Amino acid sequence: MRALTAGGTDGNEQLTTITGVVLIALLAVIGLTILRIHQLISVHLFVGLMLIGPVALKLASTGYRFLRYYSGDRVYRTKGPPETWLRLLAPLVVLTTVIVFVTGVLLMFAGPAHRNPLLELHKVGFIAWIAFTGLHVLGHLPTVGRLFGIDASAGARRRATIELTNTPGAAGRWIVLAGAIVAGLVLAIVLLPHFHLWTSDRAFLHHFHDG
Repeated sequence: MRALTAGGTDGNEQLTTITGVVLIALLAVIGLTILRIHQLISVHLFVGLMLIGPVALKLASTGYRFLRYYSGDRVYRTKGPPETWLRLLAPLVVLTTVIVFVTGVLLMFAGPAHRNPLLELHKVGFIAWIAFTGLHVLGHLPTVGRLFGIDASAGARRRATIELTNTPGAAGRWIVLAGAIVAGLVLAIVLLPHFHLWTSDRAFLHHFHDG
């Protein structure tokens, strides 16, 4: 059981960081689809839905740390909070995340014929989300580098690999991460039939692109 649930504050940090790396990779795909939204609208919708699982996990892991710290948990108090500017940024990241994904899902069901004002809110929310999330990622780059041994000696990279795979609760963290990815994938597959509202009318796709 310990292999699945242990880890404490370090395990929470590892789960949050690894999930963040997965999100960055999927967001890169989203960024590419925006450049060719006419041709890649289906990919944009599919990957956007896939993101919901890892995004929910990231919010859960950071929210768990928040609750444990502010409820006075001794271990989390000892570890300390993130930097002040990151704590101030966090509500903006959460708010824009909710806006982007709620409006995105509503747009998918509404279709291009009923896109406004959802589309404008989705666009503005996405721009704000990328800005705030970019700052958030920059603030956590040292943690990512330490966790993966980036720009470090071979010995440091080996230690990072050991921490990811052999620390208490590592198995549970990988299972939870895989579950979040699979959940997003299943959601995207289940909702595939709804993509036709956006893929069947190229004239509306032109309006989607030009706003």
